[in-house]
Amino acid sequence: MPDPGYGTRAGDRLPGQGGAGGSSRTAGGERRPAPGAVLWDESTRPTVPGAHTARPGEDVSAGHHLVEVHDHLRQELERLRALVVRVLDGTLTAGAARSHIATMTLREHNWSLGAHCAAYCRVVTLHHTVEDQQLFPQLRRFDPRLAPVLDRLAEEHLVIHDVLERVDRALVAFVAGPEGNAALEAAVDLLAEALLSHLAYEEHELVAPLARFAGGG
Repeated sequence: MPDPGYGTRAGDRLPGQGGAGGSSRTAGGERRPAPGAVLWDESTRPTVPGAHTARPGEDVSAGHHLVEVHDHLRQELERLRALVVRVLDGTLTAGAARSHIATMTLREHNWSLGAHCAAYCRVVTLHHTVEDQQLFPQLRRFDPRLAPVLDRLAEEHLVIHDVLERVDRALVAFVAGPEGNAALEAAVDLLAEALLSHLAYEEHELVAPLARFAGGG
């Protein structure tokens, strides 16, 4: 895992983020920090004002395709989190859960909560792989000033990959028995905390450069 700026415990609130992201519930329903997980310190993120600031009269609409893709990930994540809470609280039956999941964009032949979690993790991984292997190298050549930002984004992809693996392990425990319930909720909450923070940073830094790149400079 990358070293610089990575030291915030999952239960601590990330700068600019509300709520207790990586958490599980106590017997009384209160949230508690997820133990042992490490995220990043947002204050150490590099920024390139001259690159991410739109020029006067500049059309940045082309860069908003990234936001549209991210918004889709946010919407599916919110629905996934809501399903996890309702299933674990016992307020949503298995049949009703299958009905809800069947209306989602990310679909699997096995309409189960575990299958949907796994599908969502695969989509996030694919999105980051495309960025690392295709988008970021092109942006680096187009505007070398973005190098520190792209490096940091790639490092955060590795951190999120670790969180996705944690979700995968939690899914195994969840399928095995009710003792895995808290771990699944904590893992999905931690994924949400990390991913939402990462997506916002990426959009802030890359929307304007992407628009210039798409427009040929």
